Amino acid sequence: MKLIILAGGSGTRLWPLSRKKYPKQFLKLNNNISLLQQTINRFITFISSDNIIIMTNDDYKLHVKSDLDSLIPDHHAHIILEPIARNTAPAIAMGVKYCIDKLGCDADEVIFVSTSDHIITPVEVFKKYMVQAEKIAKTGCIVTFGIKPTLPETGYGYIKVKNQGKNISIQKSAISGKTTAGDKNEIDDISYFEVDKFVEKPDLKTAQQYVKDGNYYWNSGMFAFKIGSIINEFNKYAPEIGAMFKTAYEEIPAKFIEMPDISIDYSIMEKSNSVVTLPIEIFWNDIGSWDSLFDISNKDKDGNVKNGDIITIDTKNSMIFSNKRLIATIGLENCIVVETDDAILITKTGCSQKVKNIVEKLKTENRREESEHLTTYRPWGSYTILEEGEKYKIKRIVVNPGEKLSLQKHSYRSEHWVVVKGTAKVTIGDRKLSVNINESVYVPKLTLHRLENPDNVPLELIEVQNGEYLGEDDIVRINDIYGR
Repeated sequence: MKLIILAGGSGTRLWPLSRKKYPKQFLKLNNNISLLQQTINRFITFISSDNIIIMTNDDYKLHVKSDLDSLIPDHHAHIILEPIARNTAPAIAMGVKYCIDKLGCDADEVIFVSTSDHIITPVEVFKKYMVQAEKIAKTGCIVTFGIKPTLPETGYGYIKVKNQGKNISIQKSAISGKTTAGDKNEIDDISYFEVDKFVEKPDLKTAQQYVKDGNYYWNSGMFAFKIGSIINEFNKYAPEIGAMFKTAYEEIPAKFIEMPDISIDYSIMEKSNSVVTLPIEIFWNDIGSWDSLFDISNKDKDGNVKNGDIITIDTKNSMIFSNKRLIATIGLENCIVVETDDAILITKTGCSQKVKNIVEKLKTENRREESEHLTTYRPWGSYTILEEGEKYKIKRIVVNPGEKLSLQKHSYRSEHWVVVKGTAKVTIGDRKLSVNINESVYVPKLTLHRLENPDNVPLELIEVQNGEYLGEDDIVRINDIYGR
């Protein structure tokens, strides 16, 4: 079995913590590991890292690699970059094509597709469902995982199943692909349902009826299928995506922009007659909103969820997230407060699905807060905007041990660097300098320059920019070890 993890989404429903350039899958909301790392942990005990394919994009490549390296230092997972965002159907097809061309998979190989940002427990029970899904997929079905609803949730899509379930009997020896004269015909019976239809996120009244009816399940966004089965469905229902399987993998990136922007649900699942649902009764949450996170978090005696430096008086049934500052609340009830370096969200519980409206408004106004945090990560380290005003910007720059920035120049700004930790190796024009703690150096506009950290400890410096234009796109790279 091969595993495709979809980690290219730019979810913003957990704004201001999750943003386009640092989305939900990389957040460490509990256990001090990211949601992507939790997803990998869910599978790594029974799927080796060399059978894991992570679909992402160039913006997130650094974060995916960092999460993998810190979780499994000697991993052999495959990171595949989508050239442009085209939703889940083209992404899955590209991942399947990679399995065929690069991993040597044939039409009978089972692929499991997982999201990268959900919480599922207990893992041991989930593994048993995975085994069942593989067996069903080997019969030619496309398997969806339906979560038994525990409440009338309006933030999830639903799958309506036909009332008559099916059972399949499978010989274990046939599943393993190994038979011997002494094998016993051990039989497993697995119940699953044919899909009647997929349903979009309902209103509360409709969701209540779904739960009452008993034949609706939450759509978990996870799938299992044989390679041959999904190729047949792409060719039948989405031939423009199916064409991807008729060309060499190396040619796909150049043609990816021509792919339709469509989900796997719309393109295949809602049309195919081969889709079935395997009901699973475990804890599952897509953490699609602050309310979802509040629901699953441990609460104190007043029903509060507190993270960070928090003082509360007469505050009940509320969630308060602090990043750096002290947050003090008095008399709050049923509220959500989230503080980051540059934005604060305050909302009533039950209203957090509307956070997406805030994000859309920020996008319309071209606000940086829509997509970026004050701290931005780069292959060489990170920078944090400390202050900015007319014709100036102040940053804190951290360069990781042994790393270096590109050889570059700026058309509109000059830079002044002050080293506060470590030793900097600096190139300015034809000069090469060693700059120590409390020393500074000036980089004139239009001058080629490079910053390096030759030591085995992080280099930290303060950068003061001056100029008519201070945008990050005012960089002309002449040489870059990271291929940017």
